[in-house]
Amino acid sequence: MTERNLLGEETSPYLLQHADNPVHWQPWGEAALQAARDRGKPILLSVGYSACHWCHVMAHESFEDQDTADLMNALFINIKVDREERPDIDRIYQTAHQLITRRAGGWPLTMFLTPADQTPFFGGTYFPGEARHGLPSFKELLVRVEEYFREHRQDIGAQREAIHTAMQSLEPQGRMQQELDARPLAAAREQLEAVFDARHGGFGGAPKFPHPSNLERLLRHYATARLAGRDDAAARAMLQQTLECMANGGLFDHLGGGFSRYSVDAEWMIPHFEKMLYDNGPLLGLYAQAFQLRHDQALAGVCHGIAAWVMREMQDPLGGYYSSVDADSEGEEGKFYVWTPEQVQASLSVDEYRVFSRRFGLDRAANFEGRAWHLYAYQSLSAVARNGSLDEAQVTALLAAARDKLFRIRSTRVHPGLDDKVLCSWNALMIKGMAVAGRTLEQPEYLDSAERALDFVHRNLWRDGHLLATSKDGHAHLNAYLDDYALLIDAVLSMLECRWRDGDLEFCLALADRLLDQFMDLEHGGFYFTSRDHEPLFHRNKPMSDDALPSGNGIAARTLGRLGHLLGETRYLQAAEDCLRNAWEGIQQFPHAHNSLLDALEEVLEPPLTVIIRGRGRELERWQRRALVHYAPHRLCLAIPEEAAELPALLAERRPADTTIAYVCHGHHCDAPITDFAEYAAVLEKSEISPTD
Repeated sequence: MTERNLLGEETSPYLLQHADNPVHWQPWGEAALQAARDRGKPILLSVGYSACHWCHVMAHESFEDQDTADLMNALFINIKVDREERPDIDRIYQTAHQLITRRAGGWPLTMFLTPADQTPFFGGTYFPGEARHGLPSFKELLVRVEEYFREHRQDIGAQREAIHTAMQSLEPQGRMQQELDARPLAAAREQLEAVFDARHGGFGGAPKFPHPSNLERLLRHYATARLAGRDDAAARAMLQQTLECMANGGLFDHLGGGFSRYSVDAEWMIPHFEKMLYDNGPLLGLYAQAFQLRHDQALAGVCHGIAAWVMREMQDPLGGYYSSVDADSEGEEGKFYVWTPEQVQASLSVDEYRVFSRRFGLDRAANFEGRAWHLYAYQSLSAVARNGSLDEAQVTALLAAARDKLFRIRSTRVHPGLDDKVLCSWNALMIKGMAVAGRTLEQPEYLDSAERALDFVHRNLWRDGHLLATSKDGHAHLNAYLDDYALLIDAVLSMLECRWRDGDLEFCLALADRLLDQFMDLEHGGFYFTSRDHEPLFHRNKPMSDDALPSGNGIAARTLGRLGHLLGETRYLQAAEDCLRNAWEGIQQFPHAHNSLLDALEEVLEPPLTVIIRGRGRELERWQRRALVHYAPHRLCLAIPEEAAELPALLAERRPADTTIAYVCHGHHCDAPITDFAEYAAVLEKSEISPTD
């Protein structure tokens, strides 16, 4: 049998990066798995993604090396997986890696599996081409692993049972009769403060990640306390300090907008330069909500930077949002982003350079690998103004002119690689971020962008009553996951709060019904990551905690709860409560690792305020605008034009009148309809937080 590399027909840019390797890579699928069974060869599973720096390093050292490839081809069936397209596979084998090695995983992930049933029996992450840092060379490892597979079949069989048992023990053990209470909410608040970096903001040390779910938990906790008549100034201070430090740091692209994945240091100075859509969507919404609490134009500026980058560089002409931007260009990490003082000085006027160099540290020692300067806001605007005998308006104008010039110059450089596949769940996160920022900052172009993305997903990824996970170049495929459904429901609800469109709510409910039918654990509650009709894998897990993305279970529980109250649909409400009860043991043990579920818990214990406005024209818009002005995390408000027909369930009873009318419900209790604007505004005021200095 003549083998060849089979990645050339794939849609994943990551897999296509490896299509010319001498390794006989195959994509994950029945053909590759059957080949392993037929030939009795172990599987070498390599998982990564296109923007991963160390994936590129391992590819260059090993997968592009003919001698290494010859060994891989002779000893293994080699399977490449894009973890962004196949998070189901990645989740299983990341967990297996941690169980086997007792160390955290990551990418590239290198796992060795049995041919019969894909049992993991050895693994690691990056392995060097030559032995160093206490690690064997990859070629040496290949020989030793294949030898172990041949000589220790009985041990591997016993390990299979141990791994299965261990994985099962990691699944939530809660019972449906668990009583829910508010204690984990307070505990999470204390845990976040315990790991807060009081000097630089954020949580923990280097490497430091943005953790949007942590920050949103602080924001919601602060709002809940304010609404209850308490002032948790510390929660607000932690949130504000982190947002400011991230925005001023090198994590934020001061020329082009958008945040990088993480900072390699505790100061947010030098990032790992890859930019991921799934970070920037939640961060966009978070900065917009923080702006509602404090009308600081710096917060709005961050939102405008993220949104401009997304619309300029990350949106397909057909509407969908791309996945990520690589850390590397021309084979070097960060080369696209860094400067020398001489380059900058030659590009700016004397006055522009004077303020720009002080603001961004070009008058200091190099901060990137001892040879280049990455933009980091060392001095505040007021300090730059004071030191330069200028006012802040002058400084702001000079910096804006300088940034514009440098951005245009940087645009002529060789750009980092773009992963242009469209992922359903990541698009949902950005659609929601654009919706929140668009309505909060009154930017209709953000809402237009989000609508185009939502329409792309609906048109291309919704097929015959079910979702697909990914699309590229007109080809959509792969059965969607829990995150796709839950996050898309959340995104559609967020868009409906901004603009009513006939058909969007119907789509939202179809997603919710499919979620219940295909993902819900009917016996114990909660939702599996894969659907009932998904291909069989080594393990079917039910993830409850947040990771890089918010927990699909947490988002499902919160959105189903909101839909339940909106429509008077008890099965949605019951599914949300059952999910929380199933996760209760984990929530109690590690509250701050379950922030998305805590958001759902808040709304089960204290149901959200639901407001339905019926009317027409400018008056309907005026009533809707009033509902969107202030931060109100525990409120869902839809403005439905009077001509909207065939509304489902309880909404059908929210009929239009001769004048604009609002129907207000507190959980299961509804007030008398309101037709007076002042009365309506007074009701809203009780559920929202007005801005303060």
